[in-house]
This record gives sequence, C-alpha cells and structure tokens, in this order.
Amino acid sequence: MTVEEFLTPAAWLEDAAGPRYVRLRQRIEDGIETGLLPKSAPLPAEREIATLTGLSRVTVRRAMQDLVDRGIIVQRQGSGSFVGDGTPKVEQSLSQLTSFTEDMERRGYDTSVEWLERGIHTPSPEEVMALALTSGEAVARIARLRRANGRPMAIERASLPVDILPNPQAVQGSLYEVLEQSGSRPVRALQRISAINLPEQEAQMLGVEPGMAGLSIVRTSYLRNRRVVEFTRSIYRGDAYDFVAELRLGTT
Repeated sequence: MTVEEFLTPAAWLEDAAGPRYVRLRQRIEDGIETGLLPKSAPLPAEREIATLTGLSRVTVRRAMQDLVDRGIIVQRQGSGSFVGDGTPKVEQSLSQLTSFTEDMERRGYDTSVEWLERGIHTPSPEEVMALALTSGEAVARIARLRRANGRPMAIERASLPVDILPNPQAVQGSLYEVLEQSGSRPVRALQRISAINLPEQEAQMLGVEPGMAGLSIVRTSYLRNRRVVEFTRSIYRGDAYDFVAELRLGTT
C-alpha cells in the first residue's frame, strides 16, 4: 500500500468520531506504528495531504504540528516533513534548575550513561577561573554521554572543586543526587546557550551527521552562600531539545 492509498479518507475518516485533525494525526501514527511510514521517511506536503484527504489546510497543519511537538515528525526547512528517528523530543524549561536524569525520568524515559572521564585532575586555566580555585587546588571532572531510551542526547563535561566531589567514582547516575546527599546541591545557575554545528567527533558520539545543528550550553552553578559548585560544558542534539522561557512584563 502506498502512502497516498493509506491516506484515502474512505478507509478511516468518514465513519470515525472525534475532531478531524485528531483522526488525521492518529492515521499518520498508525502508519508509523505498522511500518508503512518507516523512520526518517518523507511525508507528503501539507497541501498534498489536504488534497488526498479532503481536509482543510488548517486541519492538516494542526495535526502535523501536534506530531512535530511530540517529536514524532520532524520538519526541515526547505526539505519538508519526515518521520522522526525515535529521538525523544524534550521541552526544557530555562526557569528550573534540574538534572538530566530528573528531566528524563519525569517524562518517563529510561536513562543511561557512557563514561568518558571520571577522576581528579590539575585544573585548566578556565576551570580555575570558573570555580574560583586557589593555587595548587585540584578539580574533580566527570564527562559522559547521556542517553534517553537508548538514544544519545547530550555530551556533558562537569568540573567541581574536590571538597565538593572528593570521589568522582561515586557518581553512577545523577550528579545532583550525589551532591544533594552531601548537602552541596546547587540552588541557582547561570547558563549560556549557543547554536553550533556539531564537529565530527561530537556528531559521531551523538549518532548524527557532522555539521548538524546542536546546542552548546555552559552552566555555572552556585550554593546558597554564592560559592561556585559546578562548571559544566555540554553539547546537546539540536533536534532533541526545545528550550522554553517564560517572560513577564517588567515594571518601571
């Protein structure tokens, strides 16, 4: 069966109940689940779907947007719409200080980690400045590839003072869980987010093509007494994250 035949309305639209955009959305999901629409397969343009189904462009657009918001479909400017590759789509708030593990588990995703580095080291000049270290102090480093539902999502490289994290090997899952147990979990952070094209090595680790859009996030986290407790540099897949911030009208 072709995609065009699958979308013919006589087979699924005419006698079904519920809003038409919901029925179209469910029909496309059925095609994905049955394998008619495999991962990364292109979809007809919205105007073609409207012609095939007899639905309005507004109805088609709403159904497609619902699928995009859930990460089931991805849209590429100039190329069209495609079935997603299974990468979870995460909407991340910029107003809450949470860990990767907490974010994923709250959404029902299983998390796993591939360790790239974990130990005590001589700090770099950047780490000395970021963590306000004194001469002769060492730094604890943990670097890992983070996965959700088996899919690579981010590369995280965290540096902490050794009195905050004396044993990096103690971090098995969530860093913040370990810090909370010792009373050193950060309570606020400053983040700088930049758009990047993923270099070859990082792209290979994340399972995408080199040059694909990514996000570089540098976070400096603080304790209640304003001491810097964590300096993290992360690279995230650009197709897996939407960062959301709530804005309010300022007072004068």
